[in-house]
Amino acid sequence: MTPKHGAFICIEGIDGSGKTTQARLLVKTLIKKGHEATFTSEPSEGAYGKIIRNRILLENERVPTVVEAVLFAVDRLDHIEHEIKPLLEGGKIVVCDRYVYSSIAYQGTSEVSPAWIEEINKHAIKPNLALYIDISPEITIKRIKRRKTVMETLQTQRKVRKLYLSLVKEEKLILVDGDASIKEVAETIERKVLKFLKHS
Repeated sequence: MTPKHGAFICIEGIDGSGKTTQARLLVKTLIKKGHEATFTSEPSEGAYGKIIRNRILLENERVPTVVEAVLFAVDRLDHIEHEIKPLLEGGKIVVCDRYVYSSIAYQGTSEVSPAWIEEINKHAIKPNLALYIDISPEITIKRIKRRKTVMETLQTQRKVRKLYLSLVKEEKLILVDGDASIKEVAETIERKVLKFLKHS
């Protein structure tokens, strides 16, 4: 059964890693097994998230990294207060496609330090479980050639992956091999999540 206190699970990865697909598959699996689970993502569906998606990610050039980091932090706090926290308080399992680790990895590879990004996100809820789906940046570029944002370049993705892997070494993220099939990746994530829920 779903823990009464709820559970917050994050799925991370560079672009094209399949994290959105896997997050949605995880929610379906949890529901089939009798848990109350729901999907959410960042940028959120809130006012600040819409600004990020429509005015930041789709521009021809990146805005200053400090601006990116602050906007994502503001959207995250709004997301937590209006969606994530109420769901957790209701005992739901919340599966989030991207979270604070994305800010650390994407903005932390540019003009600002990961430590500063962690500082401006210090009021964000810590996930109960955070998974990172790892693929090579070269695969990313092949998968996303039809949909381009300002961050979807080979150079950026290489830097981002390197920072993500450092978060794995720091044990802030749990590594999942993304080179396997969609089904195999889903099964790996399912095992890790169900093991966590069993012992929580």
